[in-house]
Amino acid sequence: MLPDSTDGHGRGGGGDTVVPMAWLCAEYTADELLRAGRLVEPGSLEHRAGRQALALTIHLCDGAGSGVLSAARLDEWLSRTSHDHPWPDWVHERLAERSEMGVPPAEGRGRAARSSVGTDPDLALARKTWRQLEATRILAADLRGLSASAGLGTLGMYEVDESAQTWVPAWQLGLPLGHLALHLY
Repeated sequence: MLPDSTDGHGRGGGGDTVVPMAWLCAEYTADELLRAGRLVEPGSLEHRAGRQALALTIHLCDGAGSGVLSAARLDEWLSRTSHDHPWPDWVHERLAERSEMGVPPAEGRGRAARSSVGTDPDLALARKTWRQLEATRILAADLRGLSASAGLGTLGMYEVDESAQTWVPAWQLGLPLGHLALHLY
């Protein structure tokens, strides 16, 4: 994959190829977490949604870092992906902040990590991923009717009528998958 800032021959505006390493590390980490959790089949649309939502979370929490998954880092990702966290609003805010600030250099990256048009390739991939997560719809069980008044089933859990389905944005399925994968890690 050639970054946007190359001329097709591996030469960018400054003579260097710009590689979105922060994004690629976040995506790799998300993929490894989902594979380890074995919640969905790798390559499925559900896996892709989970990987994208988790990668976006990792990246917007200032990346995967050195590759060492500390308890503090996992706790931060868990809190961002929890059910009661306003994740879409947080994503919008973080993307806007990074755009306005010109994306502060992360993990030793300087101005050389930006393309000739002044955009950060990591931020561009994060924006593209968010647009895909919003635009892609997945047919899933309709859980909107579940509430405390719905009543508990025989096992003490809410009964879900899986035949009642609805189209939801991919992030609404991917985010809980990512959260569960983090718990299983």
